[in-house]
Amino acid sequence: MRDTQQIKMPGHSLSVCVDPEPDREGRPALWPSVGEYPIYDPFLYTTMTTDDERNHRFRTALAHLAPDRRILDIGTGQDLLWAAEGVQAGARHALAIEVIEDVFHKAAANLLALTSQDRITLLLGESTNLRFAPRADVCVAEIIGSLAGAEGAAAVLADARNRHLEPGGLVIPHRAVTLAAATRLSDLLPEQPVAFAGSSLPYLRSIFDWHGSPFDVRLRVENPSAGALLSGGAPVEVLDFNGDLQTQQRTTTRLVITWPGLVDGVLTWLNLWCLPDEQPLDALSMKTNWASIYLPLFDNPVPVEPGDTLELTFASTLSDDGVHPDYQLDAVLHTADGQQHRGSLASPHHGGAFRSHAIYRTLFPAS
Repeated sequence: MRDTQQIKMPGHSLSVCVDPEPDREGRPALWPSVGEYPIYDPFLYTTMTTDDERNHRFRTALAHLAPDRRILDIGTGQDLLWAAEGVQAGARHALAIEVIEDVFHKAAANLLALTSQDRITLLLGESTNLRFAPRADVCVAEIIGSLAGAEGAAAVLADARNRHLEPGGLVIPHRAVTLAAATRLSDLLPEQPVAFAGSSLPYLRSIFDWHGSPFDVRLRVENPSAGALLSGGAPVEVLDFNGDLQTQQRTTTRLVITWPGLVDGVLTWLNLWCLPDEQPLDALSMKTNWASIYLPLFDNPVPVEPGDTLELTFASTLSDDGVHPDYQLDAVLHTADGQQHRGSLASPHHGGAFRSHAIYRTLFPAS
C-alpha cells in the first residue's frame, strides 16, 4: 500500500506517492538526493556533525596536516565545523567560506561564541568567484555527494588548487570514488511500497521550489536491503583531489551478474579516503550520512542469471552552472540467451525531463 499526497506548486499541485509507514531506525527509505541543492536545514547539518565515520576521518587528516598551516574550509556550514576543528588541531589561521546566505549568517553568529574566533575569517560567496590572499596550505571541503561528484567537488576543488592553495598544497579528502552494482529498485525496499518517505516531502518541495518546476530528482535509498545487489560493485567515477583531478569524465565498466534475479537499474555508493593509506569510508556497509543512489536504466525489469553482463557507460559533464555535474548513463545488458537489452538515463543536476522513466511515473502519478 502507498498513499498519494500533494505538493503545492505555482499554479497547480503535484501528486507524489508516499510510504504510509513512519520512519524507523534501519528501515529502508526512499528520498530525493538533497546534498546537491541549497536547501540545508538544522536536521541535515545534524546528520553530518554527528556522523562518526565521516568526522573521525576528517579529524585525523586535520591532525596530520593542519598544525602551523593556513587552512581553507569550503562549504563551512552553520557550525564552521572544519575551520574550528582545524584551528583546534593547530592551524595558524582558517578561512571559512559559505555560499548559502542564511547559513552564512548563522555561522557568523556561531563564530562569536568560539574561543578561537580571532583565528577564523568567515566569507560569504562561491569559492570559485572569490579572491583573497595569502593562499592556504590545506583545503578541507566536505562537499562530497552520495554520487561522489554530485555537489560540484571536482570543479570547486580544481579551482581551489589552482587559485587558493600554495604550490604543493593538499586537499582533504584525498580521494572519492563512486561504485555501481546491478539491482532492482523494489528489491532495495523489500516488503514495502516503492514510494517516498513521508519525512522527505518537505525536501522534495524545496528542491522543486528552488528550481521553479519539477524534474526527475536522483533517488536516494537509505538502508537498502543487502541482498538486493546482483553483481559486485565497480568504480564508475573517480575523483583524485590531490592527483589528476578531472572535472569531466567517462568510464565504461562490465558488471558481471553473480545472483539470479531482475535488473532495472544500478545502485551507486561512495568510497572516501581522507588520507591516502587509510581504510576508506564505505557508504554501503558503514553507518554514515551518505546514502546510496539508485539510477534507473530499464522501464521493465530484465531477468538475469549468473554470468550475464551489464556493460555500463557512466559519464559526467559540467552543467550550465559550471560547477555541478550532469550525469549520463548508457547500458547494454547481455543475457545468456543472446539478447541485448539497452537502457539509458540522463540525470542532470537540474532541469531536464520529468517522468522520463517508469519509476518516475510511478512516484509522480499524473493527476
